[in-house]
Amino acid sequence: MPSAKSAARSSANSTDNVGISVNEKILRECHRLYVPADSDDDKGLISIAQSVGISLLAPRKKITVMLMGNHSAGKSSFINWYVEEHIQRTGVAIETQGFTVVTSGKKRESLLGNASFHLFPHLKPMQQIEGVPEYVTTEISTSKQKKFNLVMFVDTPGLVDGDMLYPFDVNQSIEFLGGLCDLVFVFFDPIGQALCKRTLNIVEHLNDKFSDRIRFFLSKADTAGTESDRQRVLMQITQELCKRPGLNKCGFDMPTIFVPSLVDKQPRCENQIEKVCKEIDKTINQTIQHTLNKLEEDCIQIDTKVEHILHEDRSQGNANLKATLISFFLLVLTSLTGFILSMSYITFDFLKIKETELFITPVEQFWRELPKAQEFRTRTTLGVMLFVLLVATKLFSRKLPTLSRKERRTLQEKQNYVISQIKPLKAKLYTEYLKQSVGDHDL
Repeated sequence: MPSAKSAARSSANSTDNVGISVNEKILRECHRLYVPADSDDDKGLISIAQSVGISLLAPRKKITVMLMGNHSAGKSSFINWYVEEHIQRTGVAIETQGFTVVTSGKKRESLLGNASFHLFPHLKPMQQIEGVPEYVTTEISTSKQKKFNLVMFVDTPGLVDGDMLYPFDVNQSIEFLGGLCDLVFVFFDPIGQALCKRTLNIVEHLNDKFSDRIRFFLSKADTAGTESDRQRVLMQITQELCKRPGLNKCGFDMPTIFVPSLVDKQPRCENQIEKVCKEIDKTINQTIQHTLNKLEEDCIQIDTKVEHILHEDRSQGNANLKATLISFFLLVLTSLTGFILSMSYITFDFLKIKETELFITPVEQFWRELPKAQEFRTRTTLGVMLFVLLVATKLFSRKLPTLSRKERRTLQEKQNYVISQIKPLKAKLYTEYLKQSVGDHDL
C-alpha cells in the first residue's frame, strides 16, 4: 500500500472536487473511500473488509426520488422544472410510457435498457420482470440547477384503472423501485384520476414497508377551481387514503403544488412546490449524516475484526507452543516406554557396551527380577501405554493454523490505515459539513 500512490490519487481527487458543492464533495469522497478510482488499489474499505470476512456496501453519491401517480399528474413536468431543462416529454400517451431514470452527468445523452442496467447495477433485478427491460431508459443531463447533482429521479408510468393492459407488471415494478428509493413522491391530479384504485393499492403496499419515504402532493393545484373546489378534492383524496389500513394517521399532509412556468394566469391557490425541494434537501442532509456515521461504524467494525483475528492468531500461537512442549514430553515418555518394552525381547549381553551400560543395567535388573507369571501382563500393559502415548503424541503434535509474518504485518497495516487515516478524514468531512450550518466559531 504505497503512500505515493495514495498521495497522487488525493491530488487528483482535489482537482475533481473543484467547483462542486460541499455536500457533493463529501458524498464523492465517502464513495471513494469504499471504492477507489484505481480499481487495482487495495485501500478501498470494501476490499479491506472482504479480506477479513466482512461484507460492506459502498454509499451512494446521490439520493433517489421516485415519482408516481395517475396519468398526466405532472410528474414529468415537475422533473423538467427541477432540472430546468425540457428533459422529459409531457403528455405522453400512456401506452408508450415506461420507467425513466433522470440523472446528472458530463454530457447530454439518452441510454436504453441494457445500458441503463449497466450504469445502475442495483436496478438489474428488474430485468427478471417480464417486459420491463424494453421500457427502461435513462436521460443524462448536464444541468447544475438546484440540488440536481445530488438527486436521481425515477419517473414511473402513469397509472390508470379499467382495462388498460401494461406490457409488464407495473405494480410489482413500482413496488420494487420503492424499496430502492430514498423518497417516493405521490402526485394526485385534481382533474385526472386522482382516486385511481391502482395508485391507492400500490401506495398501500409501499406504506406497509416504507411509510417514512412516502410524501403526498396535490399536483396541478391551480387547475382545481376555487378554494372550496380544491378543499373538496383534498378531502376526497384524504378520505380515500384514510380508508386504507396503515394510511389512517393523524396530521395527514398534502401540499398543493403546480409548476409556475405552466400557469397562464394568476393562480387561485398558494404554490407549495418549495416544500418538495425542502423534502429533497432534507433527505440529502440526512443521507450525508447517515453516510458519515456509517463510515465510522464500518471503520470500527473492521478495526474490531482485525483485532479479533490478531488476538485469535496470538492465542493459537500460544496454544501451538504449549502443544509442542506437551508433545515433546509425550515423545520422551513414548520413547522410554518403547525402550523398556523392547528390552524384554533382546539379549542384554549383546547390548552391554560401556556407553549404554548405565541405562541398560536398571532395565536388565527389572526384567530379570520380574516373575515369569507377570511378564505377559507387564508387556501387555506397556504395549497399551505405548499405543496411548503414540496417539496422544500424534494429537498434540497437530498445530492450529496461524498467520505468516507477512499476513500479520499486512493486517496490521490495514488496521493502522483505517484508524489513523480514514477515521480522521471522516471527522474532517463531518466538520466541513457542519460548517455550512453553524460556522467555524462553533466547532
